[in-house]
Amino acid sequence: MDKEKIEAGVRLILEGIGEDLNREGLKETPERIARMYEEIFAGTDESAKEHLEKTFTVSDSEMVLEKDIVFYSTCEHHMMPFYGVAHIAYIPNGKVVGLSKLARTVEAYARRLQIQEQMTGQIADAIMQFLNPKGVMVAVEAEHMCMTMRGIKKPGSKTVTMASRGVFQESAVLKEAFFQLLHA
Repeated sequence: MDKEKIEAGVRLILEGIGEDLNREGLKETPERIARMYEEIFAGTDESAKEHLEKTFTVSDSEMVLEKDIVFYSTCEHHMMPFYGVAHIAYIPNGKVVGLSKLARTVEAYARRLQIQEQMTGQIADAIMQFLNPKGVMVAVEAEHMCMTMRGIKKPGSKTVTMASRGVFQESAVLKEAFFQLLHA
């Protein structure tokens, strides 16, 4: 990331909205925002491969579900936050991954300019590619500040996206089991 460009851009925005760059509360704001962007967009150059390549052999091929993985992301359309939870289920194909690695995979895609629909598919595709399960199902529920703070102003509204791959695409029974476990 180019911190100097970010700082210059923030100064332009502050000037554009009529703020005084010399006001005490704003003097260090460009630098603070540049540091914040380094943190919240840390996933921009990150690959899920590093999280999903460490696996463990198993003989069981029952569904593995990790639910309520909290994430924070930034909408690429308005550069406003959206946040919520991701739920991931997969059917192992002889290998499982440490549970924290699923949450790290969510973070790798959430910590970049993003849209929820794309992020949901990226998580599913990465798990299929790097873990090679029989199938994966990802559901993401999020509240978008671009809808709650501005525009239509509907706080509490949630957007739900889903992506299924492999056996989850083929089996209504597996999808139903996924949804039952989510609400258990």
